[in-house]
Amino acid sequence: MIIAILLIIMFIVIIVSLLICLFFIMQLVIRSIKKVPLNREKARLKKSAFFFTILVVLMVGFITFSQFTAHTPRILNQNGKATKGSIAELKKVELNGRREWISIRGKNRKNPVLLFLTGGPGGTQLTATRYELSGLEEHFVVVNWDQPGSGKSYDAVSRKKITVDTYIEDGLALTDFLRKSFKTEKIYLMGESWGSALGIFLADAAPAKYHAFIGTGQMVDFKETEIMDYKKAIKLARENRDEKIVKKLIGNGMPPYYGKDVTWKSAVYLNYLSDYMAKNHEITNGGYHTIRDMFSDEYGIVDSINYLRGIINTFNQVYPQLYNTDLRKGFTKLDIPVYFFLGRHDVNAPLSLTQEYYNSLKVPKKEIVWFEHSGHSPWMNESKLFVSQTVRVFLKK
Repeated sequence: MIIAILLIIMFIVIIVSLLICLFFIMQLVIRSIKKVPLNREKARLKKSAFFFTILVVLMVGFITFSQFTAHTPRILNQNGKATKGSIAELKKVELNGRREWISIRGKNRKNPVLLFLTGGPGGTQLTATRYELSGLEEHFVVVNWDQPGSGKSYDAVSRKKITVDTYIEDGLALTDFLRKSFKTEKIYLMGESWGSALGIFLADAAPAKYHAFIGTGQMVDFKETEIMDYKKAIKLARENRDEKIVKKLIGNGMPPYYGKDVTWKSAVYLNYLSDYMAKNHEITNGGYHTIRDMFSDEYGIVDSINYLRGIINTFNQVYPQLYNTDLRKGFTKLDIPVYFFLGRHDVNAPLSLTQEYYNSLKVPKKEIVWFEHSGHSPWMNESKLFVSQTVRVFLKK
């Protein structure tokens, strides 16, 4: 974290220096127009060019350094040394010919493997889970995956080629990689928001490879969810007399959205609902820690930029493909236990849809675990309870 902060400071210094350099170059141009003596102008131009070149080299150097030094911190014992038998790796893996990044963390590499599927599409919680769900590392080898088009895996595939099947295929390939690497027949599966739907897809495609699944912030019907979220945001905005938001929502029209502005139009009501939950005093640890997560040890400067690019560009490309997805149609019979960890105050993923889906599920075992002081992200809002409930449903028979 300290290295990341220093890199950010240096990056800002370089940008400011470049702006100063450009200012002096503009001054030289102006002076040349005013016919300042040529020799003096050339001398100053050479100095500015040299200064500019040095700054560019330094910038490239710092960016490269930040990428090569990106890592996930060791898991330390009370003496500040790496815990014996632990695992803390940040590695690139090849999945169906695509190079993608994962983090692997656990206090005992012999513990069961748990694959965490992030929200999005295009989002990443590779660093956020290390902060919020470190307790899981006591009981599992926790694997977090930067999916294609997100974070460190942003350039794994062209945005235009990403489909929902891309995630399913790569998720299954990653599952096989983990099964082989840790010599285990099955792994545990956990998905958040969009990842909760992806988890259902994986469990449906290859149930023999998974012990059980936890979905949190569970998505069910993407198109209906967007419409309900939009209506909820307008209702709240009118109650709060936020006329600018009301006007913007009405101007955008009701979802589903298509084209180049999917992300920005969706963000109007999604951000409004997120702010609403963040202000809800019944929700603990509300809000997000975007800056912290963007500039954590796992990310270099390029990765930090791609963190945002994924949220904007990949979401825009993939989300419209999900409008026809309704888990109540075609995904009601699964061969593994399914658990939904739901925030009582979630206004992002409508709880009524999740309850309907839960009622229709035919699985070996199912349970809804309610988090009374959570919104869309119980894993952040009540992380300790989230960890203890995960251990209970997954490990305690």
